[in-house]
Amino acid sequence: MIALGERIKALRHRDGKTQEALAGELGVTSQAVSRWEKGICYPDMELIPSIANSFGISIDELFGYENERTKKIDTLYNRIVEMNKINNGIDFNLDECIALARGSLIEFPGNEKLTAAIASVLYNAGSIRRGEVYIDSADGFEVCDVALHRDYPEWQEAIMLYEKLLRSANSGELRNKAVLELSRLYRFTGEHEKALQLADSAPDLPGAKPLLRINAFDGKQAVAASGEALVDVLNCLSDLIPAIVRADRSIQPAEAAKLLSNVETILGLVFTDGDFGKLISSIVCIQLLRSYYLWLAGDKDGAFEALDSALKCAKKYDDESSMNPYTSPLLKYSKPLVCMFGRMLTPELPDLWPFWDVPESKRVKSEMQADPRWAEWVKKSTDA
Repeated sequence: MIALGERIKALRHRDGKTQEALAGELGVTSQAVSRWEKGICYPDMELIPSIANSFGISIDELFGYENERTKKIDTLYNRIVEMNKINNGIDFNLDECIALARGSLIEFPGNEKLTAAIASVLYNAGSIRRGEVYIDSADGFEVCDVALHRDYPEWQEAIMLYEKLLRSANSGELRNKAVLELSRLYRFTGEHEKALQLADSAPDLPGAKPLLRINAFDGKQAVAASGEALVDVLNCLSDLIPAIVRADRSIQPAEAAKLLSNVETILGLVFTDGDFGKLISSIVCIQLLRSYYLWLAGDKDGAFEALDSALKCAKKYDDESSMNPYTSPLLKYSKPLVCMFGRMLTPELPDLWPFWDVPESKRVKSEMQADPRWAEWVKKSTDA
């Protein structure tokens, strides 16, 4: 029972309860709750069932015992995560995934892992079903359509769940993912101050996990960890360049297309053998977007060359060999990056195009579909 007081305090913070509120539920004084949490004394055994019930957990869970309940929660969590991963840009099983997540949380109310799981599913559902919509600001930059996003019920519920989770979740993967996705939701809904508070509470880049892991090793293992950190940085870079290109409306289409092509060049400086592993999925998405800008620039041939490049890269991504160890000298000891998509990528390229939300995508897609080369490209994608 040594850690019982800490457990009660963490659960109370998770549920946003004051010591006075918990004391009122249990029929004790707030001073008694304070003494429990400080480890000065323990609750009477007769109160244990009431304390567990107050937090919606079992007595075993209150004491932190590892049992079948924990194993079942882990199984449900992993299943939800895997199902949600498949819904990457396209709705494959969102209703089923949400139903499973809700049912799991009803069975295990207040569980942090399942709370995080349903919040992530709802975040994904809002993005896929309703879209991450951007509009032009008066000074020529891309901004989120905050008024529209605030009406997404999935995102509002996800924000509420993540905020509740962060009141109790300790440091670790669960909290890190919650911070990342909640920060994005704050941006979409115009809560920039809250997003800034989350950012300021996080460690600086040198304190990020991939970089800190390097210090845990030496020799060959340190080289491997350094390579894995480098791949993480490149993965972020492949998101940042398209984000800047899309957001700054002053960048002309031809220049935007050129900037996007530079991403593959930069990756090639590290993946010197041209084998990008699963990171090639980023190149697929960038080539889809690049075709959009090339079309706007009037380079129709270039647009379809970009689509063919996306198709070629998608086929490499779908090839199981893309999970093989890296062969680049900088990365030959590093573990390959975990795949971005949870399914085959090639057949879905036409539906994923242009992957990101851009202002004239509907018009451009309609024009490209009128070109006979679009049907040929679609056939090559779906026949793959």
